[in-house]
Amino acid sequence: MFVNASKRSAKTLESTEADVREDEEQAIKFQEIIDLLVAAGYFRARIKGLSSFDKVVGGMTWCIESCNFDVDVDLLFQENLTIGQKIALTEKIVAMLPKMNCPHRIEPHQIQGLDCIHIFPIIQWLVKRSMEMREEMGDFVRSYAISQFDKNYAFAEDNECATKKQNIIQNIKIVKQVYTPQRYFKRKDAPPDDEMEKVQSTLLEYGSSSLVSPSPSIATDDASTEADALSAQKVQDEEKRIDELMKNMSVADDHEGRLSASAVGSLVGMQAKEIVQVAEHYAALSMDVKGDSVESSFGVLAALEKQKAALQERKLRLGKEKDDLNNRVSEATDKLNAIHAKRDTVQEDFQRMEEMETSENKNILLRLQELLLMHDNLKDQEHKFREQCKSDLNHLQSIVSDVESTEPGETQCDASEYEIQKEKVNQLRLQLAKKNRAIASLTRQLDDVPGRSELTQYQRRFLELYNQVSAKHKETKQYYTLYNTLDDTKLYLSKELTLLNSIQDNYNEAMSSASGKEQFLKQFEAIVAGIKQNKTKVEKRCADERARRDSLSQQLVTLVEQQRRYVAAVRQLTIECRKNEALLAQLRGP
Repeated sequence: MFVNASKRSAKTLESTEADVREDEEQAIKFQEIIDLLVAAGYFRARIKGLSSFDKVVGGMTWCIESCNFDVDVDLLFQENLTIGQKIALTEKIVAMLPKMNCPHRIEPHQIQGLDCIHIFPIIQWLVKRSMEMREEMGDFVRSYAISQFDKNYAFAEDNECATKKQNIIQNIKIVKQVYTPQRYFKRKDAPPDDEMEKVQSTLLEYGSSSLVSPSPSIATDDASTEADALSAQKVQDEEKRIDELMKNMSVADDHEGRLSASAVGSLVGMQAKEIVQVAEHYAALSMDVKGDSVESSFGVLAALEKQKAALQERKLRLGKEKDDLNNRVSEATDKLNAIHAKRDTVQEDFQRMEEMETSENKNILLRLQELLLMHDNLKDQEHKFREQCKSDLNHLQSIVSDVESTEPGETQCDASEYEIQKEKVNQLRLQLAKKNRAIASLTRQLDDVPGRSELTQYQRRFLELYNQVSAKHKETKQYYTLYNTLDDTKLYLSKELTLLNSIQDNYNEAMSSASGKEQFLKQFEAIVAGIKQNKTKVEKRCADERARRDSLSQQLVTLVEQQRRYVAAVRQLTIECRKNEALLAQLRGP
């Protein structure tokens, strides 16, 4: 009997250890689920007042919503749901997972029963999917914000470079427009056949005073007089030739000589002295063209010489401006190179940061980026708040100045009117206080009568209290049962130990004589018969308990089936009520 009892106690301990190990594994998986949801950003899982079902199902609903998946199912999660609402919500979640291409499968009763071993891979996949979607949305929002910023704003260095570049281009255009060749005269007939005369005629048309002639021959010391005569003769021939060329020319057409808008702008930017010189130049040209003598040609040459001197001065001035512009361009180039160097350094730093990014510090970097964006937003809000404060201050100062500028008579009138209005306000306040007391009295009377929502809350709280009391009673009953079982086991073991000790003590004395031996055997047989009788009673009691357990299990199965039917009927009734409401709305019409 001692051996059988030890075997039964060993089996009981093994079954208890197996149950505890399974509960520990479920608890470990549940804690891993909570840690995973908190790490993903669902901080409601840390609230101790929430139930385990609310934490797990709320986290699954939050992950599904953060995945930004387009579905036709309303995943509305609320705390302290009824059994029917819990079943409906778990069925919706289970129906959603295949649509989201989830590789894992689960049943609604596993979620409702908090089978954390099978729920954990679902939560792990949902958290991973939601983190990927949040990262994609963060990159998209960041790139969109940068593009919007680049459309409306720019850095000071970029604006300075763009302004300098635009000024350089504008100056180059002005220089090109100033140095554009202008045609002052035009030939009346066909150009001459001689190539040198064509060149000289073309130069005269565009206002050039240089003389083009064949290269003179080299003169010796013995023929110097002859060379002087030849040079004087050459000058006279060139003057005649220029005079003949000028006779065949006329002033260019107004459309040809008309200045463009850009040239007019450049002339306006010139000094007044240069404008006067240009006007004298055009007047001299118009007078010189009318004359047909040699004196008129010399006047043209003098005017051209003046124009040459003015252009040389202008050339010097523009050379200085060109040097200044070159210096500015070199400075702008240096700044641009420095900016490029800074940009390369920043890009290298970004690449280094991307290389340093790991799975451990990825969340930290994302948190830092969010904090930087929050910092920029706070700066913008601070700037706007300061501007608003300044505008309010100016408005209040203007009001104070207006009040100070008013006359005393108007102030006295306003004071008397203020007193009258104050009396009216006091009377209205007294009336309002009476009304508020009456309303408060009626409100207290109404609050004494509980409404439908309050009754529903009371019923819900009573059900929760009943469930807690029932669970505590069940736990206490299990403790009492375990204690009674262990106490009975201890009693049987103590009796068996006492019996064995008495047998061991009386064995030697009984075996010393035949009568004692016979009496010892009879006592031993009586003890065995009593033990068998006790064993029969215990087996009968065990059979009765097993029969009772089977009947209760059958009742539980029946009640669970009725509950399922009830939930299905409630869901069908809800669908039919919705259909009825839709039909009533159609009958009522728009």
